[in-house]
Amino acid sequence: MEKIYDILIIGAGPAGLAAGIYAARARMSTVIIEKGVPGGQIFSTHQIANYPGSIDDETGPGLSKRMEKQAKEFGAEIITDEITEVELEGEIKTIKGNRGSYKAKSIIIATGAYPKTLGAAGEMEHVGAGVSYCATCDGGFYSGLEVFVVGGGDSALQEALYLTRFAKKVTILHRRKTFRGAKSLQEKVEQNEKIKVLMNTVIEEIKGEGVVESVLLKNTVTGQIYEYKADSKDGILGVFVFVGYKPNSKLFETKVDLDEWRYIKTDEKMKTNIQGVFAAGDIRSKSLRQVVTAVSDGAIAAIEAEEYIDKE
Repeated sequence: MEKIYDILIIGAGPAGLAAGIYAARARMSTVIIEKGVPGGQIFSTHQIANYPGSIDDETGPGLSKRMEKQAKEFGAEIITDEITEVELEGEIKTIKGNRGSYKAKSIIIATGAYPKTLGAAGEMEHVGAGVSYCATCDGGFYSGLEVFVVGGGDSALQEALYLTRFAKKVTILHRRKTFRGAKSLQEKVEQNEKIKVLMNTVIEEIKGEGVVESVLLKNTVTGQIYEYKADSKDGILGVFVFVGYKPNSKLFETKVDLDEWRYIKTDEKMKTNIQGVFAAGDIRSKSLRQVVTAVSDGAIAAIEAEEYIDKE
């Protein structure tokens, strides 16, 4: 007989692992299916400084591995597979992957989101070593240094203002001649003495040995390319990219309700519009995407899934 799990979790980032810990601890038969390495985005984060209790140079891989170990010790299975098809209606949900088919009474979707990249040469080689997609996570590492912020929307302007708390100079690069962000944020940017704005400018290449030492900038109007080097006393630049996020929601586009940005809609109990289907973490329509909010979502989703199963 094919096994029917109580709770099946898609994704083993912080939300999925937290859900697995809570579900398995409640004696629910629990499986977490992850296509890559457990930990999600934080697995590639060199240092975690804003998660409560993370001290003594906490690393993303270290936190990820402890969460994975804890989920397994409570009895959660973790299976490596890439999900290709989902059937969420009915009392028993069916999930199909490249390596097998899985059935469960309830589903927690924790597939996360990923930041859009610039596509510039040298970008991927410097992620976590000068290139960041999260000012809240990494801003403190650039105290007294120069940083670039790429983007022109609300997030880019907000994060540029936030980075002035740490950096000695913040330069905003925007490929167009006007910002898309709110006028109120634009005014704050204009009034901040630490912020410089370069319109019609993009990064062509990010250069450096181990860290970002310089960037090649291109004027989108004139085509002029020039190199900006880190101050010789600093030896490093920061590049913060805020050109948007993309949710990993393609599998669910016709299955659950999504918002206009393709994130999954839930209520405060992580419930979607489908009975027995929950969403947690960055995949969910929400205002703040951080490790601490992801694990909170995961815990709530697991408890609500348990209650759903008990009622059924």
